[in-house]
Amino acid sequence: MELDYKAIGKRIKVARIRMEITQEQLADKVSVSPTHLSNIETGSTRVSLTTIVKVANALNVTVDDLLCDNLVKARPQFERDMQSLLNGCNDHEVRVAYKVAKAAVEAVRSDEKLNQQ
Repeated sequence: MELDYKAIGKRIKVARIRMEITQEQLADKVSVSPTHLSNIETGSTRVSLTTIVKVANALNVTVDDLLCDNLVKARPQFERDMQSLLNGCNDHEVRVAYKVAKAAVEAVRSDEKLNQQ
């Protein structure tokens, strides 16, 4: 299995922005250069496990939060992400998001049934 470094980097960037700190500040906290952190956030470089742990600790998130796009069993993180997304929606947007999610689930289940036959 190949890790999705772009997804990891995006989650690091989102968590950093939520903490309202700059790349330079985070890079200093985890003892990497700002250029290296920028490359991590864009997914153009592979990030070591040691650095992922340092970043998670610096951003007050779990390693699962950063790696969930690469994990098979990441349901709790995706449920939190969905709830966070919905918290920023108005009533109309929630209704549309529900309809889209429902249609997506039905399509996936239908496709799974076809593949089992």
